[in-house]
Amino acid sequence: MENSTRAPFWGPQTSYLNFCEEDYIVTRYIAEFINTLSSLVYVIYGIHGLVQLRHEKNAGSRAIAYCGLMGVGICSAGYHMTLKYHTQMSDELSMHLLTTPLVYRILSFQTSPQHSRTVGIILALLFTVVMVVHMVMDEFLLHATTFGMAVYLIATRTLKIIPREIPDPATRKRIQTVALFGCASFIFGYLVWLVDNWACRVLTTTRRSVGLPLAFFLELHGWWHVFTAIGGYIAVAVIDLITSGEVRKDSAERLAWPLPAVARLAGAEAGLKKEA
Repeated sequence: MENSTRAPFWGPQTSYLNFCEEDYIVTRYIAEFINTLSSLVYVIYGIHGLVQLRHEKNAGSRAIAYCGLMGVGICSAGYHMTLKYHTQMSDELSMHLLTTPLVYRILSFQTSPQHSRTVGIILALLFTVVMVVHMVMDEFLLHATTFGMAVYLIATRTLKIIPREIPDPATRKRIQTVALFGCASFIFGYLVWLVDNWACRVLTTTRRSVGLPLAFFLELHGWWHVFTAIGGYIAVAVIDLITSGEVRKDSAERLAWPLPAVARLAGAEAGLKKEA
């Protein structure tokens, strides 16, 4: 695995972050091939969500979060494909464009119009401040911290709302298991991201030794995309189900792979405990 001798189509890197995948290995048109390809997992999950909404009420407003999920994938793919500063900014902006509506939806759920309006104004101001500071000052810590806080708030609030809003024990168990699986996917993806940074030299040497296509499986930043796409999709889907009041007994079965299998496993475990 050696870098392409052909000149990169997008020119020199201007982004201030680059990842462990070697640049322009497969083609001169894509800087980080696997990181770009794996970003499309977000898009696939977003499309699945939109398809499931076709016949639901208030589908237009509920589609915003799924479009945000697709936006993360498109912007991430653009960033890894070009390694340009402006595409990096769009990638990081898209992360907040996904989490901010989700935070608003769970914080304004079953509250007064005045409270919802106040929450919306505060979140809009915070979003504007974070992104202006981040883009003008090239400041990464504020972006990472606020995104992490948003993810934590989404996870904890959602897990608290589920028992209150789903009275049926079996359905509640399945949705809780799916939500916890989403948390675990996101955490595992983050750990994989850390390993990709810490062990980059070892990973690069190993990839060169095994060669293509096996080397693709050791592109850990790509796996970060896959696992966080699963976690992000679960967050969007579960929050949409709860806040729209559309939770049904078969709701988990209508979610994208691998969530129906996760839900069935939770149901089987609950059945075994009941028999015991």
